Amino acid sequence: MHPRVNILGVGVSAINLGQAVAAIDQWILDRQLVYVCVAAAHSLMDCRRDPVLRKVYNNAAMVTPDGMSLVWNLRLRGHSYVNRVYGPDFLMAVCENSLERGYRHFLYGGTELVLSDLQSRLRHQFPGLEIAGVFAPPFVPMTSEETQHAIDAINQSTADLVWVGIGSPKQERWMAEHRGQVTTPVMIGVGAAFDFLSGHKPQAPRWIRRSGLEWIFRLASEPRRLWPRYREYPMFVALALAQLLRLRQFPSEH
Repeated sequence: MHPRVNILGVGVSAINLGQAVAAIDQWILDRQLVYVCVAAAHSLMDCRRDPVLRKVYNNAAMVTPDGMSLVWNLRLRGHSYVNRVYGPDFLMAVCENSLERGYRHFLYGGTELVLSDLQSRLRHQFPGLEIAGVFAPPFVPMTSEETQHAIDAINQSTADLVWVGIGSPKQERWMAEHRGQVTTPVMIGVGAAFDFLSGHKPQAPRWIRRSGLEWIFRLASEPRRLWPRYREYPMFVALALAQLLRLRQFPSEH
């Protein structure tokens, strides 16, 4: 529905937030079974190392530019209308849009406390929002029976969207593996959005998020967990620049 631009071998959708929300509308209307990934620089570095994960991203119906480095890259490629489609903002925009359309939402991820607080905040901000169900998966690998139980819960909820917040790249692999088994039209992986929107983790001020410096804020908040992710950013910049200057090529396998 929107052009995909090869950035380090991943086809990132050249879109803005309004276009992303409109795409969700169309997929729900058509009752297609699709999944959507939100991508930052670290996502593309993960894909560069793992061709199976790269295929997961490239088979997604949409890969949104979740990080400002991807937004700037797309604008340099001639897509001046692109803006950041950030997981928490995306979730909130679709929730607001769904009030008029009556979409039913399923929340998959987080802890029971996070899900409880998230539901309360969403319903307070969007009175009448239909949350069809929630599921807090364990932090250890699930058995086949537990996985089937989760899928059954989603399918029996008759939701229109499943928000998957179990962290990247786990959530992308989960969506790709279970597309078709999950009968909900749209699955969207939104990373830490559940933690941010529930108030369980601090969110960077909007001006920091727009400046491209959010990674510094998050690193300061969770240095031990996030340092392995963010230490790769200089390499991402070097590789992306080499691609822009046509010094390196990155094939995208499907």
